[in-house]
Amino acid sequence: MSGILEGKRILITGVLMESSIAFHTARLAQEQGAEIILTAFPRPSLTERIAKKLPKPVKVLSLDVSSPEDLAGIAEQVRETLPTLDGIVHSIGFAPQDALGGNFLDTPWESVATAMHVSAYSLKSLTMALLPLMQDGGSVVGLTFDAQYAWPQYDWMGPAKAALESTNRYLARYLGERDIRCNLISAGPIGSMAAKSIPGFGDLADTWNQRSPLKWDLSDPEPAGRGVVALLSDWFPKTTGEIIHVDGGLHAIGA
Repeated sequence: MSGILEGKRILITGVLMESSIAFHTARLAQEQGAEIILTAFPRPSLTERIAKKLPKPVKVLSLDVSSPEDLAGIAEQVRETLPTLDGIVHSIGFAPQDALGGNFLDTPWESVATAMHVSAYSLKSLTMALLPLMQDGGSVVGLTFDAQYAWPQYDWMGPAKAALESTNRYLARYLGERDIRCNLISAGPIGSMAAKSIPGFGDLADTWNQRSPLKWDLSDPEPAGRGVVALLSDWFPKTTGEIIHVDGGLHAIGA
């Protein structure tokens, strides 16, 4: 029985740890029949080490999404391994420490600009850099953390994720004519490297223990990975500009 990504070629960013959603997306994508390629920054060697735990060997390319030079060359580098792409997974987010942990009112613009550039604008810049490889359409999937709310300690990553969510809608608007779907998975908290960089992450995560209708497991990134793989597949052929919540249902619960 073939997998739901049989014959697909997918580029995946953000594989930093075995506990990351991106790693489980990569594993599931291979298990479902996709050929994949990974990008990493700032330490491709770290990603290469983690990638050895995937079912099949995979090429890792260095890519700083805030570097115009890196973006200008990435399509040609990918083409050396995969001649075309059917999907892109954007699992990239970063904010300087002074933009997190209760510093919202005092964060300087320079730090906010960095968070916006790396966490939101890069969805557009990465997609456009790889567009030449998506001549037959495809699927772009990003990861967000519900930007409807002001979360404790999350600070400027909240507006950055709101910008990411809006960017996704505009990409969907402009790329639909090329048969490219653009969607996001809004995942609940996972004990990944990104999460551990947020001061007071435990307080944030505890919200899920109290309010999530479905039991939420901080140590299990697979549900979110499955959501990404589903959106990469042909099973959502007319879904774009959407945010699918894989958060145990907490987004639907008021109190």
